[in-house]
Amino acid sequence: MAAHRRSRQRPVGGTTARAAVTVVLAGTATAAGFDGAAHAAPRPAPAGADVDRLYREAEVATEKYNGAKEKADSARERLRDLQDETARAQARLNKAREALGTVAAAQYRAGGLDPALRLMLSDDPDAYLDGAALAERAGSRHQAELGRVRAQLREIEKLRGAARVEVKTLTTRRAELGRHKRTITEKLSAARQALSLMSPEERAGVTGGTGRAARSDGGTARDTALSQAPNARAAQAVAYAHQKLGSPYVWGATGPDAFDCSGLVLAAYRSAGVSVPRTTYAQIDAGRRVSRSGLLPGDLVFFYSGISHVGLYIGNGQMIHAPNPSAPVRVAPVDQMPFAGATRVV
Repeated sequence: MAAHRRSRQRPVGGTTARAAVTVVLAGTATAAGFDGAAHAAPRPAPAGADVDRLYREAEVATEKYNGAKEKADSARERLRDLQDETARAQARLNKAREALGTVAAAQYRAGGLDPALRLMLSDDPDAYLDGAALAERAGSRHQAELGRVRAQLREIEKLRGAARVEVKTLTTRRAELGRHKRTITEKLSAARQALSLMSPEERAGVTGGTGRAARSDGGTARDTALSQAPNARAAQAVAYAHQKLGSPYVWGATGPDAFDCSGLVLAAYRSAGVSVPRTTYAQIDAGRRVSRSGLLPGDLVFFYSGISHVGLYIGNGQMIHAPNPSAPVRVAPVDQMPFAGATRVV
């Protein structure tokens, strides 16, 4: 894009800005190991490449964060279910204990007189004998109730033990989330600082500039992609992604107004009634692998050796993806990044 711009004189501080970017990204080299001799300044790495690296590292951490969050949410849900189940079991136990207390009190009140003497003193021996039989049956029910109480106590203890395990799991996941969040924040902060020190031309080379409008592909390309999709659900996912062109990149977001790369894919297929995993490294195994030459609109395309980025293929060698915080959801060529594989979800 910069080639189409009218050439302009580089600001006096341009070289200084590039040097500052290098310092931000690589750190300041010490002079202690060079015996005080004069040295030529080291050649700075391309600033854009370093910013891209920071964004990739942030995205790797983002996918790890997304995975840890998914596991933390599952642990939180399991803990909530266990707590509800424990409360219900406790209510059943309390009710059984009340029943036991009633039976025990009745037996205590009636247990002070020898049964034979009570028979002799009874004004109605037949009624007494009937009552004795009833008491015997009540005793059997009492024993059964005791057995149920013991079983309920064991059930509650088991539930509480499972809840303790989930609390420990949730604590671990929260600590993991914190670590990944710190990594993301550090990488993105360094990238922003480096971008702020670049000239407008250098910055445009990294971000793709503001002239590459997210909706520049037009309705014709969208209609073609929809017609070439292998089925209605893939077509719906592609249509959803087109609707979200221009939405901001926010790490950890799954829509409806902001997305990270895997969050956009998840939301697109969710709109079609299809559930896909949250993270790139799980999404690549969510369907049938397809070759690059066999790509169809709606296929998921993955990049880098660590499967840290994903886009939604829309045909003609193009994809829609959420690149990074410097650029919104947009159309881009599939060969823009190192291709790692593709999956057809439906």
